[in-house]
Order: sequence, then C-alpha cells, then structure tokens
Amino acid sequence: MSEQNDKNQMTRRQFLRKGSYVAGGAIGGGIIGGFITQQIMKPTTNITDKGHKAGEGRYTQALMYFSNPEDFKVLSQACERIFPTDDLGPGAIDLDVPYYIDHQLAGAWGNNARDFMLGPFYPGIETQGFQSHLKRNEIFSQGIARIQSVSQEKYKKNFIDLTDKEQDDVLTAFEKGKVPMQGVTSSDFFTLLRIGVLEGVYADPLYGGNRDMGGWKMKGFPGNQMSYLNQIEAKDFLDIKPVSLHSHMPQQKK
Repeated sequence: MSEQNDKNQMTRRQFLRKGSYVAGGAIGGGIIGGFITQQIMKPTTNITDKGHKAGEGRYTQALMYFSNPEDFKVLSQACERIFPTDDLGPGAIDLDVPYYIDHQLAGAWGNNARDFMLGPFYPGIETQGFQSHLKRNEIFSQGIARIQSVSQEKYKKNFIDLTDKEQDDVLTAFEKGKVPMQGVTSSDFFTLLRIGVLEGVYADPLYGGNRDMGGWKMKGFPGNQMSYLNQIEAKDFLDIKPVSLHSHMPQQKK
C-alpha cells in the first residue's frame, strides 16, 4: 500500500517541471502570452542612456498597457518635454515616469474602476470639471495617436523626430484645446498627461516612478519617514535623506 502511495505522490521537482509545460502552453500560445513574452521576457532598455549603465535592468521597466513600442516612445518624449532634464536634476524619462503612467493606465485608474461610467451622457459645463464617457486609458491611446498625426500634418515627421521647440508647439496646441479629439477635448487629455507626469515624478518609487527618489531629492523632500521624533524640535532647516516605503518592508535574509 505504501509503495502505491509513493508512486501516486508527485515530487516537487516533477510538479514544477510539468507545471511549466502547462503554463508555457497556456500562456505562450495565446495573445496574452505573446504580449508577456514580448514585453517582459526580453531585456528592457532605457529610452535614454542619461545616467544609466548599458543593459541595466529594473523590474518596473516592463510595459503593462502599451503594446506598441512607438506609442510608448511618443508618451516618453511628451513626458520629457513637460518635465525635462536640466541643471537641477533628471527629467521624466530618467525618473521612469513613462513606466509609471503605463502601469497606471493598465490598472484601476486607467480603467476608471472607481468612477460612475453609465449613461446617459451629456456635455458638461466648464464648472463641472472633467466629463467624458471614455476611460482614461482610451483617452491616452487616442491622445498619443493624435500627437503623432498632428506632428505628421504640421511637420511631416514623427513626434519623436521633432526638435524640442516643435514638440513644445504640438503639446501647446493640445494644452490650448486646439486639437480635435473624440469624446474629450485635447486640453482635458493634456491635463491628464501633465497630472500623470507630476505624479510619476513625486510619488513614492514603490509605484514605479520617481526613480532612486530623484524627484524628492530635487525638492529636499524627506519621503516616508517613520518618525520625526529626533528632529521635531530642531530650529534650523534639516537636510534629511529621503526614505521610500520600500525601506519599511520586511527584508528577507539572503
């Protein structure tokens, strides 16, 4: 009887090996599998090499919403023009802001999971704030496509190939609401884009942006400190090293 039980028991090694066959067949053969293989399995590369080592890998640098790399490049360049690299510190690309926005678009925020999205739909007045039947990720997809089309119409070039001034001119047209869009104004799209950029610069790195707390360091912001008990009575300004939420997570022993 015990011999039969031994035969029926699957070892951990067998389970992992056979499980990988099932997972490989289920994932690798479908649309999701192709997306995962393309976006995650391949080594990630930076949009720019400023301040990064060649081949440096970061697990947060994986696309979750955008499936077209060209669209992600447009988003990245638009973010960089809103928050460019200068003498004060890194810009949006070096702070991983495009990845932050991509991850947000793939999640609850991008899918308006917490918003009332049922009709009937009527145009809102300006004092009612942002109004649209579109989800935020749909607005971004349309906005990125329109950035490309406006660049082609005006300059006969893709957005990423324009000069800084030309890119600024295109984005300014969106900001002023001069670009026709379906179900949303271009100024509303630009507002969402700008909000996403600022969030990616200053949110805790735990969410995928603010790489190495670079946004906080430029502001002298201390981040998520557990306590200010030792500094609360200080009379002079204190330069406190910033701390991320990740620092408060339980650390596994190697």
